[in-house]
Amino acid sequence: MKNYQGDYFYEADKLYKKPSLEVINPLHQLSRSESLLRQLLLRLGSNLQIEGACVFINPSFTLYQAPLDKPMIFPTQINEYMKQLNSITSKLTDKHKKLADQLTDISKTDSPYTQITFYDYDRLRKGITCFRCHSFSVYVVKRECVCNDCGFMESLQTAVLRTVKEFEVLFPDVKITTNIIHDWCQIVTSKQRIRRLLASNYKMVGVHQWAYFI
Repeated sequence: MKNYQGDYFYEADKLYKKPSLEVINPLHQLSRSESLLRQLLLRLGSNLQIEGACVFINPSFTLYQAPLDKPMIFPTQINEYMKQLNSITSKLTDKHKKLADQLTDISKTDSPYTQITFYDYDRLRKGITCFRCHSFSVYVVKRECVCNDCGFMESLQTAVLRTVKEFEVLFPDVKITTNIIHDWCQIVTSKQRIRRLLASNYKMVGVHQWAYFI
């Protein structure tokens, strides 16, 4: 289930947010989840059939060039999909009840203090913040980041990598690329500098404009 908001397009088995921000394809996540669930059910002694689908729940989500052969359910299709599920007749047996109890026993209880905050990349303020006072008044002097408010100094490498970690927490579905981190940090003018820092601390996948870091 995804709460993506805005305009996206599908191309060459990849998902992009317009105009050109590549995000992790949720169908790949779906495939992995199906595999893990299937393994779990087998360990519990069940061979129930699994049918997975990626459900986009945000009514303001639009996907251009959506493939017809992929298990995607869009906001306007959810009600009809639920009707179809509810129309399927089935009989619960002791095996189903046993499986339900097993899944309940191994499931984790969600914290009552968990709150979900929705935000959009384009609307967030970008830049490296001061590690001490969290101000955005940070500028680069050679290999150091200096806070104009409190005077705190931090190595550029440490500041950039800290900012990348923050980006990963905020946008776990977005691939880490030189361009996106360069835009996110703002104050580092050189893309080559960003690329070197990422290459030294992450594993690069792909080449040229298709390269990203994990």
